[in-house]
Formats: sequence, structure tokens, C-alpha cells
Amino acid sequence: MGKLRIKNLLLRSYVGFNPHEIGKRQDLMFNITIDYRSGEEELSDKPEDALDYRTITKEIIDKVENSQFNLLEALARMVLDTIMAHERVQAAEVEIDKLHALRFSESVSISLAATK
Repeated sequence: MGKLRIKNLLLRSYVGFNPHEIGKRQDLMFNITIDYRSGEEELSDKPEDALDYRTITKEIIDKVENSQFNLLEALARMVLDTIMAHERVQAAEVEIDKLHALRFSESVSISLAATK
């Protein structure tokens, strides 16, 4: 079993329902952990045998940047579902920080996890 981590993926999306947030892209930081069936690539050392995390990341970027959400929870669920749709993925956790969401805080975050 392999554990892949994508750390500090910075994206912008429309998230929020307060008047000052509507129609404005918010700064978001994603930390993602993916547990997946590994083994073949460990023995073969062939790129085609590895989990294609670049494709997964591109899917996430496209969906996040082209969507609108009222709640971080809904955004986290969409990202988690995108990851879990990949056959080799056994479990995943997504944490999303909404940067500068509160005046005296660096961020507010939500974390969701799923397993197959």
C-alpha cells in the first residue's frame, strides 16, 4: 500500500455565501493524502505502472477553478469524490484551508476522508 501526499496545492475558487465573498475568488490551500494499491511500480520502476497523480491533480485543479460553492464542505466532497473515482485508490483524505477567512486567523479548514 502506497501513501501519496499532495501538499500545499494553492488554488482559487468561488467559495462563500457572505455578501463580501460572492463573486470573488477565494484563496484556498489543499492538502491531500491518497492511499493506493502499489507494488507493481515498486518492482518494475516503470512510469506507466505508477499511480498517475499528475492526472488526478489536473482533474482537481480544473474542477475547483471552474466551480462555485457556498460551503467548503461541498468543495471538499467534490475533490474527495474525484480522487476516489480512480480504481487504484483505496482511501483518501482532503483538507482545504480557506486562507484569511477570519480576521485574526491564517485560515479556516475542513477535512473529509473516505475509504473503499
